[in-house]
Amino acid sequence: MSEPATNPAATAFPEPTISLPLGLQILRTYSGALICLEIIFGGLVWILVASSNVPVPLLQGWVMFVSVSTFFCSSVYLLLFLLGLADRINTDWNLMDVLYHFTALLFYFSALVLEAAVTAARGVISSTNSSIPGCVTAPSGNILTFLDNRQYSINVAATIFAFVVTLCCACSMFMGFRRWQM
Repeated sequence: MSEPATNPAATAFPEPTISLPLGLQILRTYSGALICLEIIFGGLVWILVASSNVPVPLLQGWVMFVSVSTFFCSSVYLLLFLLGLADRINTDWNLMDVLYHFTALLFYFSALVLEAAVTAARGVISSTNSSIPGCVTAPSGNILTFLDNRQYSINVAATIFAFVVTLCCACSMFMGFRRWQM
C-alpha cells in the first residue's frame, strides 16, 4: 500500500505581510517614533491620573484602564518588531496595525473626553452667592467634582497628554491605513 500524498499547499503558510522594518530600524520610521510617543505619554497619563488620587473613580477608572492597557499593548507591539518576532507570526501586520491603532484611538478618545469632563467639572466653593457659609456653587452640568489646586493641575496635564496620545494614535492609524492599501 502506498503512502497518502501530502499536499504541500495544505502545510505551507503564506509569508507574513510586513512593510515596517524589523529590529532597531523600526525606531527610525515615523510609525516607530509614534508608538514610542504613545508609550511615553500614555505612561504619563497613567501616572498623573494615579497621582491625583482618582477623585472621580467612576470616570477616571476608565481612563486608568485605557492608559494601562494601551501602555502594555503598545509596548508588546513595539517589542514584536524590535525583537524580530513579527516575521515569525503569520498574519497581515499592515491590517493588524490599522485595527490596533483604530481601537486604541477609540479608547483613548473616550478616555480623553472623560478626563476633560472631570477636569472641567471642578467645583468652586463660594460663600458670596448664598447666606450659608461654604455653600457650593454648582456648574450648569450634572457632574460636580471637588478638586484642590494640585489635583486640578494634575488633571489638566493628564488631559493634555491624553490628547497627545489620541493624536499619535490617529496619525499611526492613518499611516497604517496607507501602508495597508499599498
